[in-house]
Amino acid sequence: MIAPPPLLYHRRVPLLEVRDLRRAFYGVTALDGVDLAVTGGTITGLIGPNGAGKTTLFNCVSGLIPPDGGRVVFDGADVTGWAPHRVTGRGLVRTFQIARGFPRLSVLENLMLYGDRQPGETLWRAVARPPGVARRERELRERAFDVAARLSLAPLLNAPASDLSGGQKKLLELGRALMTEPRLILLDEPIAGVNPTLAGRIAEHLHALREAGLTFLVIEHHLDVIARLCDPVIVMAAGRHLAEGTFAQVAADERVQAAYLGRRVGIA
Repeated sequence: MIAPPPLLYHRRVPLLEVRDLRRAFYGVTALDGVDLAVTGGTITGLIGPNGAGKTTLFNCVSGLIPPDGGRVVFDGADVTGWAPHRVTGRGLVRTFQIARGFPRLSVLENLMLYGDRQPGETLWRAVARPPGVARRERELRERAFDVAARLSLAPLLNAPASDLSGGQKKLLELGRALMTEPRLILLDEPIAGVNPTLAGRIAEHLHALREAGLTFLVIEHHLDVIARLCDPVIVMAAGRHLAEGTFAQVAADERVQAAYLGRRVGIA
């Protein structure tokens, strides 16, 4: 079974803190001093109208693009501007709205490829097969089987990724994230384009993973999913933190209603 990562889970302290994060593109402000925190052991929702800056926030936090200012603190370490592989190695990993991977490789191969501490391959290693390489490959294979079983992908392990349905590709995207042994996963629209039945199963998997000790920050435009899945919910608008609370609380907030209806928003 996948062992829950140690430390911080279910404590009421921030696992991730974003402080005054800023980013602009060609003079257009995408993030305008965002402040937010994600507590360990939660599934925190991140919502807001199109253009609110949610994906840019994910990109800056995960190291895909550097912020212009502000700080990203993960588990007490300042990871601002770190390269993506360093952020992932720390235990903070993101998924993408459009599932990535290698379509011609099998589900098993895709999972193994994303495992941490890859031994790497050179001509010498491929021919000589030193014990450390073979041992790590066995470990990665075992973990891939475990991840696939947890996400109901075991029957598809030998299928090429290109043969998967949209929902199954979302599960594979989540599985690749799990292979890195994360502590916090940034999920970018895990339900988008998925049929309602499989969307419900994905939500069940996320609940089970949270119970096993993982933490999630989830961007999702299906607000009914956010309402069932996430607590707390953070609302962004115009590149800033607008509101936070339970789904019922933020839905009743007049500033949130105004943001979704396109009127000017007063941000305290």
